[in-house]
Amino acid sequence: MGEKKCDRIPLINPSPSSSTQGTASKLQTIGNIIVSIVGTGVLGLPFAFRVAGWLAGSIGVVITGLATFYCMLLLIQCREKLASEEELKETTTYGDLGCRCMGKPGRYLTEFLIFISQCGGSVAYLVFIGQNLASLFKLHGLTIASYIFLLVPIEIALSWIGSLSAFAPFSIFADVCNLLAMAFVVKEDLQQAIGGNFSFRDRKAFTDNLGGLPFAGGMAVYCFEGFGMTLALEQSMRERRTFPKVLAMSFTWITLVYILFGIFGYMAYGDETKDIIIHNTESSQGLDSHCSPVSEIVEGKLKKNIWFEKLRNNDAEDSITRLEKLGIYMGRAVLVIVLAVLASFVPGFGVFVSLVGSSVCALISFVLPASFHLTLLGSSLSLWQKALDVFVFLCGLLFAAYGTYNTIIGF
Repeated sequence: MGEKKCDRIPLINPSPSSSTQGTASKLQTIGNIIVSIVGTGVLGLPFAFRVAGWLAGSIGVVITGLATFYCMLLLIQCREKLASEEELKETTTYGDLGCRCMGKPGRYLTEFLIFISQCGGSVAYLVFIGQNLASLFKLHGLTIASYIFLLVPIEIALSWIGSLSAFAPFSIFADVCNLLAMAFVVKEDLQQAIGGNFSFRDRKAFTDNLGGLPFAGGMAVYCFEGFGMTLALEQSMRERRTFPKVLAMSFTWITLVYILFGIFGYMAYGDETKDIIIHNTESSQGLDSHCSPVSEIVEGKLKKNIWFEKLRNNDAEDSITRLEKLGIYMGRAVLVIVLAVLASFVPGFGVFVSLVGSSVCALISFVLPASFHLTLLGSSLSLWQKALDVFVFLCGLLFAAYGTYNTIIGF
């Protein structure tokens, strides 16, 4: 395989020691996996179960979890293949793999899809927070779009923070809110079950509307989104050889929690289940932000621009550095404003999350890993391994195409 020169734009700035040896323990890695995957999308799962049926939704979550786990392992195998042929530190991101497999077009495609998926996730969070604030305060004359734009100054300030580690308190707060919301829904369900307020037979196992299945599937794929962090998570481990087992353990528990929460939420509210489950309760809350990968991709490309290179070669280094920082800050502010404008036109949290999951997340999670694996290891794979990769690739393409069409047109 010929060497392909590629510009590296890391999605995470590793520590000096991370290129040689990770420091995270098994327990820390499990926590990192959970934080990377579980987000506010889980609060839409009961609605997905309402659309698909509780049994169909459960099966969909299991299939999605297994497929995502398998494709994450494919990425690890791809990097191990490259590590046996070149320096490991040269392949640290998803975009690096795309570059090694398909040259610069592969990097551009991979990072473009990551860019779109992260923009979609950011828009989903803005819609989520806007709907929560509108539901919580219910001020006369203020629409969901109004609350979204009121958040813009705060979101811009957060986007100017240079280190992802600084977001840890916000991430922990968001995870705590998600756990509290899930616990509250389970409590509501148990109370209604004890009080005899619903009958299990009134809840559908399978939907009568076949269009609801890909809709729910898109939401499930979104809930397992976090693929861009796979290589970074594996590289951060102290004992990398145990990563598949740690990943399997994490996915088992995440899948189980997703299924139970989806069933409990649907059982509690039935056909009244809303696209954000906490809107069925008296109060709601939430906060998160993940524009950082978007900013890093865009800024990484800009810094490789000829104009930036010429500026760096000038003598006035201090003034250029200040100008560059000002440009980055202004660019991030513009990005947040654009995302807020897009969020103001989103018709609903559930529909938008399903669209993102069915389109770009499906391509990132299934299509690209299978194609990379076939490209790098195809000659050494057995017939059944090739067939499985081709099956995942084709199913991912078909799901992305039909799921996107169904969400936009049919649902």
